[in-house]
Amino acid sequence: MAAWRGCASGPLTAASTAIGAIAYLAKAAGFDPRRSYDYSNFMISGVLLDLAGVIYEGESALPGALDAVDQIRHAGLSLRFVTNTTRMTKHMVLERLARLGLSVTESELFTPAQAAREWLARNDCSPSLLVHPDLAQEFQDDSDRVHRAVVIGDAGEAFHYASLNRAFRELIDGAKLVALAKNRSFKDADGTLSLDAGAFVAALEFASQRAALVLGKPAPGFFEAALTSMDCPPKHAVMIGDDAEADVAGALLAGLGGAVLVRTGKYCRGDEARFDPRPTVTVERLSAAVDWILAHRPLPPSC
Repeated sequence: MAAWRGCASGPLTAASTAIGAIAYLAKAAGFDPRRSYDYSNFMISGVLLDLAGVIYEGESALPGALDAVDQIRHAGLSLRFVTNTTRMTKHMVLERLARLGLSVTESELFTPAQAAREWLARNDCSPSLLVHPDLAQEFQDDSDRVHRAVVIGDAGEAFHYASLNRAFRELIDGAKLVALAKNRSFKDADGTLSLDAGAFVAALEFASQRAALVLGKPAPGFFEAALTSMDCPPKHAVMIGDDAEADVAGALLAGLGGAVLVRTGKYCRGDEARFDPRPTVTVERLSAAVDWILAHRPLPPSC
């Protein structure tokens, strides 16, 4: 019997609440995820790019990734980096990219924690944190507000009965449930998949009988914020990621013109057929994704 590699082999539905809701709204608006769309001549003028598993793994850049980012910039395409990483602050992510030799400004990087802080301020909420210790400092100035919200991310070893039960009690006492992301898994430092925050979000949803507000991918607002910052209409943008569900299906349901799945990072064989909508194209790595984009957009680029 073949060894289990940590990749699911069939359709996944149990934790697809966010994707399912978005898909329902998209279908209501006339988008059919099973229909064959012609992407050959649409205008591409903006790129959203995932980080972990696409540009780097651990502390190393993936082969050809940095040159591929340079290609995007030199082609005059607008570029933003959108990550669901919730074990690091935005500053820590920028520092990691700098160590890899990739210069990214603060305004070019979008993180779920950033989205959460903005949501907390708009809704006059103080956070009750169930996040990784390294991320907690991102929220240190967000206390002493009228309302409460349980903010959950990938807490790693901080996920245990006491922390989950504390969050549960806050929820049944009236706090809102805010998920930084709802990913199923991520590629860990040892090269294999590890459990991500999604299972723990689902546990709190089940116990408290309330749905989480998801702020990272695949939430449409997360993609929209990045596109708005570069004044690029969704139909003129392409997402590149290694997560067929959060990156690819999420982007297409948010209205992006295309989404490229790369076979690096957390990608598992068959992912391109596992979720709807399916990728516009599936390629081996970031460099191939950029080649596809440059071959399928008219000149000159203009958002």
